[in-house]
Amino acid sequence: MEAFKTLIMILNGFAGLAIILLVLMQHGKGADAGASFASGSGSAQGVFGSAGSGNFLSRSTYIAATVFFATCLALTYIYSHSGKGKLDFSNVQQSAPVKTQPAAPAGNGEVK
Repeated sequence: MEAFKTLIMILNGFAGLAIILLVLMQHGKGADAGASFASGSGSAQGVFGSAGSGNFLSRSTYIAATVFFATCLALTYIYSHSGKGKLDFSNVQQSAPVKTQPAAPAGNGEVK
């Protein structure tokens, strides 16, 4: 079971890094509007097809996000159903309560 937990944690880490890298590689929505006024066509059409790089990177991001979400849920399920990792506050000692000062009496509204 420990090897399975370790495998899920490693997969979770790689999926998180993949999301970060894929989001950083994508263009913003306003970048395409500025590129349409520039001369020539983008080089992304030759590499990724006529849909551009957004379609490929967007699908890759969705896949990485789905893997990340699934591994997070799996880790949550595994650790919540294991005997370890549960918090035990039965031996915690409380300190003395803080003594508060009484509130100052309200004035009668006169200005001196």
